[in-house]
Amino acid sequence: MARIVLAGYLVRNPLGGYTWQAAHYLLGLRALGHDVWFYEDTGHFTLAYNPLTNDYGPRYEYGIAATGDFLGRIGLGDRWVFVDAERGVEHGPGAGRAAELLREADLLINVAGVNRIPPERRAGRPAVYVDIDPAFTQIKAAEGDPLLRAILDEHAHLFTFGENIGTPRSPVPTGGYPWHPTRAPVALGWWADAGPPGTAYTTVGKWDAGGRDVMFQGETFAWRKRTEWLRHLDLPSRTGLAFEIAMDVDGVPGDRVLLTSHGWQIVDPLAVSADPWRYRDYLRGSRGEFTVAKDMNVRLQSGWFSDRAACYLAAGRPVVEQDTGFGDVLPLGPGLHVFRTADEAATALAAIEADYGRASTHAAEVAREYFAADRVLAELLRVAGL
Repeated sequence: MARIVLAGYLVRNPLGGYTWQAAHYLLGLRALGHDVWFYEDTGHFTLAYNPLTNDYGPRYEYGIAATGDFLGRIGLGDRWVFVDAERGVEHGPGAGRAAELLREADLLINVAGVNRIPPERRAGRPAVYVDIDPAFTQIKAAEGDPLLRAILDEHAHLFTFGENIGTPRSPVPTGGYPWHPTRAPVALGWWADAGPPGTAYTTVGKWDAGGRDVMFQGETFAWRKRTEWLRHLDLPSRTGLAFEIAMDVDGVPGDRVLLTSHGWQIVDPLAVSADPWRYRDYLRGSRGEFTVAKDMNVRLQSGWFSDRAACYLAAGRPVVEQDTGFGDVLPLGPGLHVFRTADEAATALAAIEADYGRASTHAAEVAREYFAADRVLAELLRVAGL
């Protein structure tokens, strides 16, 4: 048994997707028999999001309470520590032990690099970096972004959800780094037995975002999804199916009216994601997921597949997702479809509706064979030398 510290983004962003992302790593590592701890600090990024007030600030009370409650409910309530670096205060059952945990860990897994833990703070113990934002990360590294490269250099192994990166299937540059493919682990038992499906195809996410577009080979690649959504406005009328999105569409004036006039149902994303259990219920209570992807992952075919979509699959909910090249590494079929055009999306949805039971079974099978946390993390640990 190894001691493994997972560095994640939970106290500072206690939303459903981030919460379950951390949970799946922790639960999967525990299932493999390891002594696992969750670690988070404010040294690299001080601001925390509070879903009750919908703002960011250097206040952590809400996130600390939410983290303690959630980890307690999944059986890990005694395995976490949060370090308020500015005030020099540690919180959680590991308070007073943060430095010791880092120094004595056999491995640090740093998800998304939201925590910066240089080698001197962990007595030179090995660390792996898990990139959940492929294409953007590699292009910025190739551009020579000094902070990003410094962070990457502090890790012995680099993993990415962009499973095509570093292969002829994608032109995304490696930035001179060896990127190992990985995918989102899912603790299947927390998503199975979802009950009868709902009536709407749903998704949860951010509607638009600025400041993260990149230039590559003379072209601009957008980080946002909004541009892709607007290409599929007529899908409700074309298919006769119900579609519901939990996204902050009001951030762009006129978009709510545009979407609803084309038959899209819109729900408050915070009503869904502010609580991790409501988030889980929302995904499990859906008919399936229909979603687009970020422009850069679509055009550059990174192979990215979202951790949220993996949760839908684990709940037996079919997924129809815009093509990012993930069909190169995952088995497409009745419960997992890619689309490049609105016509292909409509065809995929019709195929699911023609035999929903078969599609649901296939979705769960894909989750079991390709996203089960113990399988995904056993491979990551093998590459990392554990």
